[in-house]
Amino acid sequence: MKQRELTLLREWFAGFCSSFHANDREEQRNIALKEEHTCHVCANIRRLAAEESLDEGGVALAEAVALFHDIGRFPQYRRHRTFRDSISVNHAVLGAEILLQGKVLDKFPCNEQDIIIQAVRHHNAFAVSAGVAGESAVHLRLVRDADKLDIWRVFLEFFALPEEERASAVGLGLPDLPGCSPEIIAALGRGELVRLDRVKSLNDFKLLQLSWVYDLNFPASFRMLVERDYINGLAAALPAGEEVRQAVAAVREFTLHAMEAGGASQGDGG
Repeated sequence: MKQRELTLLREWFAGFCSSFHANDREEQRNIALKEEHTCHVCANIRRLAAEESLDEGGVALAEAVALFHDIGRFPQYRRHRTFRDSISVNHAVLGAEILLQGKVLDKFPCNEQDIIIQAVRHHNAFAVSAGVAGESAVHLRLVRDADKLDIWRVFLEFFALPEEERASAVGLGLPDLPGCSPEIIAALGRGELVRLDRVKSLNDFKLLQLSWVYDLNFPASFRMLVERDYINGLAAALPAGEEVRQAVAAVREFTLHAMEAGGASQGDGG
């Protein structure tokens, strides 16, 4: 993909976003959150793709994937007032449908269209399908890592804000209960990805996000995770307790070993 083609896609995305701008303060706060998130994911994926030695066209293609990965979030929120797929619509599948029905990519080579559509459609899957291979798998894993790296930022900023200033949909409607579910703590300590359907509270959701380290795919992803101090940030937002401390220690140990090994993914999620 050439840079001038990427510029045209950026212009399309800007127009698409502007069509969802709202006068309602809460609605606009949630829409703006996703616009900003997309910009950060694009920046993340550019760095990851460059550090994986993709050529200029490959980096541009990766950015196109990041640009479109969450376009389904905009109509999802307008229609359902939530970012929780399980009670509304699968935003990734919806995003792929928007691209296909709008013929947004029709002027691009078929292989590039396929890479972008597959990555958008599957970026939120718990497991990367064995049917996604080659260049498509590379771009899918790039956007999954780039997405996680910014969702960590979003949630740390969310917890730092006064409640009245928070984008309401970020917490997925989960209750802010004391403590954590024992089964979630245990799964994290075992080095397992936590499934969203097991989560019962915001504290459980923090543990789920810590479990994403087990799904990072690239050395640069671990470096960015450590540079930005996300593990410590999420750990500081958790309730005190020896079981939680040990589970977080397991995450830190895995991250250290992954960095020493040059980056390794133990599971599939996101």
